[in-house]
Amino acid sequence: MVLRIVKYGDPVLETKAAPVTQFGTPELRSLVDNMFETMYANKGVGLAAPQVAVSQRLTVIDPSAGEDPNAKLVLINPEFIVKEGAQVGEEGCLSIPGFREDVKRAAKVRLRAQNVEGGTFEVDGEELLARAMQHEIDHLDGVLFLNHLSLLKRDLIRRKIRKLVKAGEWQ
Repeated sequence: MVLRIVKYGDPVLETKAAPVTQFGTPELRSLVDNMFETMYANKGVGLAAPQVAVSQRLTVIDPSAGEDPNAKLVLINPEFIVKEGAQVGEEGCLSIPGFREDVKRAAKVRLRAQNVEGGTFEVDGEELLARAMQHEIDHLDGVLFLNHLSLLKRDLIRRKIRKLVKAGEWQ
C-alpha cells in the first residue's frame, strides 16, 4: 500500500523519532513493505518512517531504485560508527518536492542497525549509499537537508514554500 508522504511544515519531520522496540511483528513487516512501495512509487532512493507520519527510528533505502533486489536495505535504530572523507552532491527530499540543492556529506560511512527481526548488523556505504544513509538518518533525528544549506538558500526555499502554501499548492 502506498502511504501518504508528509511535507515540510509537518512537525513530525522536525522531531527526533523514538526507537523501535517491537521486532518481528506483522505490523513492522507491513510498515517496511509499505515504505518500500511508497518510496518506489515516488521515485525515491530512501524513505524514513517520519516521512510517512510514523515517528520511529526506521528507514528503507535502495540506491538502485528497485533495479537490484539485493540493494534493498532496512535500517532500524541505526547509529553511525564511522564517517570519513567528504563528498558534495545534489539532494532532494520526498517531503520537500521540487527542491534540489548541493549538500556536503561524508564520503564513506559505517553504521550499526537492527533488522526487522531485531538482529544487529553493520553495513558500509560509499557515494550514493553513504549519502542516502546520512540523509535518512537525519530524518530520524528531526533534521532536514535544508539544515545543511546556507542560511540564504534555506530562507529562499522556505519563502517559496510559504508562497506555495498560500496558493494552496502545498498539501
